[in-house]
Amino acid sequence: MRSTITSRGQTVVPAAIRERFRLGPATRLEWVVESDGSIRVVPVAADPIAAFRGSGRGGSTARLLAERQAERQRED
Repeated sequence: MRSTITSRGQTVVPAAIRERFRLGPATRLEWVVESDGSIRVVPVAADPIAAFRGSGRGGSTARLLAERQAERQRED
């Protein structure tokens, strides 16, 4: 499936993808640039706790704690 980016930087998510992933008008999307140069688009759950659930595998928890510690240091 393909879509085109408009002059205003907008694009359309194809209907088949919207239906399969139950994406609606208020759904937020996160654009992730991978180290290999590819782009991944991930729907962001409205509930941040639900969005993080299951992400503790693979070092996500350690990264989250490190990010929080860095934020605290910048606030000081």
